[in-house]
Amino acid sequence: MWMYLGLLAALFLGLHNLCKKHAVQGNEVFPVLLGTVSSGFIFIASFYLLAKVYPDYALNNGYYFQDISYKTHAYIFVKSAIMASSWVLAYQALKHLPITIVTPIRSAGPFFTFIGAIVIYKEQPNFYQWIGFFLIIFSVILYSKIGKKEGINFKRNKWIFAIIGATFLGASSGLYDKFLIQHVQLNPQTLQFWFCFYTILILLVILSITWFPFPEKRKAFKFRWSIIAVGVLLQAADYFYFKALQDPEALIMLLSAIKRSQIIIAVVLGGIIFKEQNKRKKLVPLAGILIGVFLILYS
Repeated sequence: MWMYLGLLAALFLGLHNLCKKHAVQGNEVFPVLLGTVSSGFIFIASFYLLAKVYPDYALNNGYYFQDISYKTHAYIFVKSAIMASSWVLAYQALKHLPITIVTPIRSAGPFFTFIGAIVIYKEQPNFYQWIGFFLIIFSVILYSKIGKKEGINFKRNKWIFAIIGATFLGASSGLYDKFLIQHVQLNPQTLQFWFCFYTILILLVILSITWFPFPEKRKAFKFRWSIIAVGVLLQAADYFYFKALQDPEALIMLLSAIKRSQIIIAVVLGGIIFKEQNKRKKLVPLAGILIGVFLILYS
């Protein structure tokens, strides 16, 4: 069951990435990020308020919110700091790079998760899973060759390093999620609510330095419907992902790989909608990534 929940998370993540590309195009990145997290928080907060007003109904329908200790709040704040850093880097990179380049690099995230799962959680991969992960990495390198044809030098372009850093931090957060869900025993909605709350506080601090004091930057910001869509879609994806992690048999290395199937939406539909270059050539490494994911899932 947890694998199917992972596929649902991938579906919403793929749609989320398309909306995110639309939201950041020609726009100020940090207020867009604040807007997406805030819209997601409002979405979750509506359920939080319902749970407080009708606690019995919330308990019977599976969306009750836990009362947590200060120590647990600190754990969640750490996750917020990690993901805020990852998102700041990822949004800046997405603004300056094609989605058909950014998404495949993000696909290397399972490799970092894979190593962490072995070292931290002692998850045991088999021979085909090793092949699958290295096939994903090779495919990402192939994407870098195609990216040079679009004027993107992977050795000198700072946004490439930004998306790599975002990928590493995102993978670290994924490993941390398993700790929060299975060891701290947070339910998905409680984690989502407080995670969004602390992330908003962190982003407000960043914007108070980089955006609020500058009138020209405030005027350059364009509100778009996709900002709200990004926040809601991400919360839906996270909910299914955290529900999958609640299963004691769920392997974080496999869930991380399953989520990469979102690239079908991002590369195929994204290439069409945003009219990006070399779409056919990108289908070759895309196939490599999909085969890698297939080997991991069905080995």
